Amino acid sequence: MPITALPIDNGFYVSDSLPLSAQECVNWYPQVIETAALSQGVLFGTPGIELVASTGTTKQINRGGWTLNGSPYFVNGTNLYRLNRTFVDEEEVFSIDNLGTIEGEGRVSLSDNGRQLCILSPGGKGYIFTEDPDTLTEITDVDFRANGEPQIVVFLDGYFVFTTDSKKFIVSSLNDGLSYNALDFGTAEADPDDIVAPIVLRNQLFIGGSSTLEAFQNVGGADFPFVRSGLFIQKGVYTPFGIIEANDAILFIGGGKNEAPGIWGLKSNTVEKVSTIAIDTLLQKFTDTELNEAFTWTYAQRGGYFVAFALPTTTLVFDTINGKWHERKSQVIDAQGKTNTLRLRVNSLVAAYGRLLVGDSLDGRIGSINTDVYTEYGNPVVRRIATQPFQNNMQSISVPSVELTMEAGVGDANTPNPQIRMDRSKDGKTWFDERSRNIGKLGEYNKRTIWRRLGRVARFEVFRFTMSDPVKPVIIQLTADILG
Repeated sequence: MPITALPIDNGFYVSDSLPLSAQECVNWYPQVIETAALSQGVLFGTPGIELVASTGTTKQINRGGWTLNGSPYFVNGTNLYRLNRTFVDEEEVFSIDNLGTIEGEGRVSLSDNGRQLCILSPGGKGYIFTEDPDTLTEITDVDFRANGEPQIVVFLDGYFVFTTDSKKFIVSSLNDGLSYNALDFGTAEADPDDIVAPIVLRNQLFIGGSSTLEAFQNVGGADFPFVRSGLFIQKGVYTPFGIIEANDAILFIGGGKNEAPGIWGLKSNTVEKVSTIAIDTLLQKFTDTELNEAFTWTYAQRGGYFVAFALPTTTLVFDTINGKWHERKSQVIDAQGKTNTLRLRVNSLVAAYGRLLVGDSLDGRIGSINTDVYTEYGNPVVRRIATQPFQNNMQSISVPSVELTMEAGVGDANTPNPQIRMDRSKDGKTWFDERSRNIGKLGEYNKRTIWRRLGRVARFEVFRFTMSDPVKPVIIQLTADILG
């Protein structure tokens, strides 16, 4: 058999049966090249995170973020903060304003009407923040809770819209998040399921129930402004923060009545499955309580439009452009010096100041996602790709050599001789024969990364590559000499 190009851009697909597929794609994302190129499917390293500012210690874990009139706001711990930017000698300088107390511990729901920022602790207190002068005011109107405890907030056509825990949704007065009327409420009437979360797409309000999605339109009536549009989707939302609008579609963790959780997309008034069987299997391993804590965030960068689903043990990321999945994880060292692998340590993401700013899941750091940074707050980013199983009709094969074509010569003064490691598996479960190879010192642009004399296996083989050195990570192609 001649030297053969092996696919590397399949993305994440770790099957419940590892011999079938153990395809990891951690902290790499697949990109499909749109023209003739050296390779049509490549892997780029996910961006790193650099520190911008901090609000304090572990008690300042981020609960949510938002951008109002170009300024980023973060709820860290029990406080609302604004991140400010100025320039000194053409250098960015950041500072933080503490704007007041937001009670509670869990995630907050945020939205704005262009002038007011609404912050809601689900089942707890709601607040309105306004600028010039900075004022944080608790929502004390008794009618705010007349139809149940508000849970999630969105904004549409001048109204803050809240779902409640009593199968109703309510609206604020027009352009005033501090004023409410007990008679201004609606219900999702097509099905009596519990209301989980609202979402807005193309100026249409969707009320997500536990097994249905129902659309409402603003008809401008003198009484309650929203009425049913007639659009009814028999897929529901399983977690209040697990639904998001991205790239002119709604993506959400959910399913129909008596269905196990999956990830679905709503576009052009129809739903389609976007998760794979491998992802569905992973979702079904979490308890209802664990799944209820899942949340989403989204951003676009370098040709990808990414939607992240943060789960208890990993962050799954879907690229809506090419339909491929990958994982993002963080490594941190605890107080005892033990290295732990966690889901990506991003609790919220907002765009401001020409940056993608993130709140942290471990403490009060505010970071900036940067494609030219290859660490997370100085910690290594461990990148791993495991291929599909390669075989020849389940007959014995030998592998004289494997070559990984990378963007070489990326070493620098801090990492003069960057490495990538390869190990192998004959069953998708156990790994052996780890060997390191050089990626190339600075300027060694033609450095080849080759592993030779890999021996013979009885049926199939999986190759796995791991990289943690903080240099530019690009995998262009994988080729192998495989003999029967």
